[in-house]
Amino acid sequence: MFTLLILFIYRIGNRIPVPYVDVEALRTFFDQTLSNTVLGFYNTLSGSAFSEATILALSIQPYINASIIIQLLTIAIPALERMAKEEGEVGKKKLERITRYTTVGLGLLMGVAYTIMLNNYNILSADANFLSYVVIVLAFTAGSALVMWLGEQITEFGIGNGISMILFANIISRIPDNVISLVTNLSSGAMKWWGATITLVGVAALVLLIVFINDAERRIPIQYAKRVVGRKVYGGQNTNLPIKVNMSGVMPVIFAQSIASLPATIFAFTSVQKGVGFWGTLRAIFDSDSWFYAFLYFILIIGFAYFYAAVQYDPMEIANNLKKNGGFIPGFRPGKPTADFIAKVIHKITFFGAIYLAIVALLPIIAGNTISGVQALGIGGTSVIIVVGVALETVQALEAQMLMRHHKGFLE
Repeated sequence: MFTLLILFIYRIGNRIPVPYVDVEALRTFFDQTLSNTVLGFYNTLSGSAFSEATILALSIQPYINASIIIQLLTIAIPALERMAKEEGEVGKKKLERITRYTTVGLGLLMGVAYTIMLNNYNILSADANFLSYVVIVLAFTAGSALVMWLGEQITEFGIGNGISMILFANIISRIPDNVISLVTNLSSGAMKWWGATITLVGVAALVLLIVFINDAERRIPIQYAKRVVGRKVYGGQNTNLPIKVNMSGVMPVIFAQSIASLPATIFAFTSVQKGVGFWGTLRAIFDSDSWFYAFLYFILIIGFAYFYAAVQYDPMEIANNLKKNGGFIPGFRPGKPTADFIAKVIHKITFFGAIYLAIVALLPIIAGNTISGVQALGIGGTSVIIVVGVALETVQALEAQMLMRHHKGFLE
């Protein structure tokens, strides 16, 4: 109930427009010009708030970008690395505080950029002045901070990851618009019936693939040596170390999308025309429907998948824990040989998981470049991964909560 309450509050904020903006003019301009650009993807992640200039228009984008920056700096700056690895819970809280400040700073920058775009396209009201611009920017900045706070409340007191739940709610809220867009494209002839059939079958296949891969794992057999303590014998049992194929979830896709779309986002906030002059050519290269963008997106997904695997699994730490508890992997000596074997398995599993994420994320882009009308539907692989992944995680979290309270789980 707490999670639903927070999401309800979020959806209310998603409908409150900032002052001095002609919302109808913005909505019309967005539908005609920006819906198939990278800003259209942002609009999906914001639950249509971006195209209506509400106080929560920036949604979780500043927080995601801030998280990327801090996590990368944690590797590059020794002081932050020590804070993350050696200071325990205190260090974690310090990094969270730094991430919050960075989120507000990025929210301010994105708010300024969005306000400049609104001004360049004459979407602000005629009586807007400098003070009006300040009010608009502060509203967007405060909204990004509020979204971050709401997400943290869900994570701490609710069910599931707060940011993922907000993304889930935003994407689900766009389904009626996608259905209307599909019907409109079919009736107008912009999309053929076979294209719609392929699209729907493709989405269903993606859902099944995501559900299948979500539970797929490689199990490394573990044996424990027998120990005699007094008259009791401990150990001797066989178990396994599960390593999930998709161990990093949707985060590599979200982070890769944020970085790959950064040049296109900057261009979208300007008046540069695609394909006109040097800057226009550069904008076309980085546009979300270009093959270069798809290639860059693919590489970044692979990179972030390995990055998250390295963050989540430390083979030497796992090997040392096994050694301390009398466990071992058959055929491998405790210590470094065990760590090397685990690292090798993680490397192979991560490769397949990364390729899976990249294919799922890129298929809709490829379909949009080859089947007319698909791109206008706003159905992205990232959106499908987020919706299905969060739904599965939520069901598992609810199942765990019910079992803790001695209720019979509904997955049985």
